[in-house]
Amino acid sequence: MEIGGEFATIKPMRVILDTNIFVGACIGAGAANRAVAACLQGQATPLMGTTLFNEYEDVLQRHKLFERSRLDVDERQSLLDIFIARCEWVRIYYAWRPNLHDEGDNHLIELAIAGSAEMIVTRNLRDFRQMELHFPHLRICTPEDFLEELQS
Repeated sequence: MEIGGEFATIKPMRVILDTNIFVGACIGAGAANRAVAACLQGQATPLMGTTLFNEYEDVLQRHKLFERSRLDVDERQSLLDIFIARCEWVRIYYAWRPNLHDEGDNHLIELAIAGSAEMIVTRNLRDFRQMELHFPHLRICTPEDFLEELQS
């Protein structure tokens, strides 16, 4: 696209995929799988921070969780490695707390604010609806809503 003699590039949407979305992709859940694939294909830029990375790694070690997974442990680790390579790493310098009732989810808000994310993609909408702080530019949505937005 050319605008005023300059080439304009459209930057991919900056998103955070909650751990439950990555787990869903490993299990083979449709929308979660497609959300991870969209990030791997460059349709969106996934953001990653230390706490989220540690959470991903911790959850991937819960073998009982993946009994129905279409991927074995080595394939799940390979998927994580490939996904991490596509992520933009973000340092968090400021804690926005208290904010969520589930303390374990606050790091996602902090990562989103620090990385200027447009969206947190999660299946855990209920906890995010009760945010004490509001960030108008940040949307919390399901993988289905994320995929729909990518199509528009």
